[in-house]
Amino acid sequence: MTSNSPIPFDDRFNFQTKNTMAKKLWLTSICCVGMLSLGGVAYAADTKATLDAASPCMPPEYPRASLANEEKGLVVLGVLVGVDGKAGEIKVEKSSSYRNLDRAASAAFAKCKFKPAIKDGKPDAQWTTINFEFKLD
Repeated sequence: MTSNSPIPFDDRFNFQTKNTMAKKLWLTSICCVGMLSLGGVAYAADTKATLDAASPCMPPEYPRASLANEEKGLVVLGVLVGVDGKAGEIKVEKSSSYRNLDRAASAAFAKCKFKPAIKDGKPDAQWTTINFEFKLD
């Protein structure tokens, strides 16, 4: 058997082979298949909370005072997404350095619809991060 050939079916427990990657892959597949069959229940992969692409989310309006003062910047928000997909709590994790921009971003994303996180096949409340940059044209 060459080092690049797969482990033959009849020789799968012969660990004398020099193909250590094949051994690791075989052991990993045995482990994972065993775990799935022992549990008896298969869940979809856990997912994180995200904005719901199927539901339009209006971007924040540029505050008039911020436009007049030529304020711009990146706002990083932490949003607690509930199991119903609604924003429960919003925190400014990184300020744009302008209160009006931070407030506008928070108010806009509070109205958005989200896809809740999925954990063990069920919706789960979870924090997600949203970056929004206010730019002057």
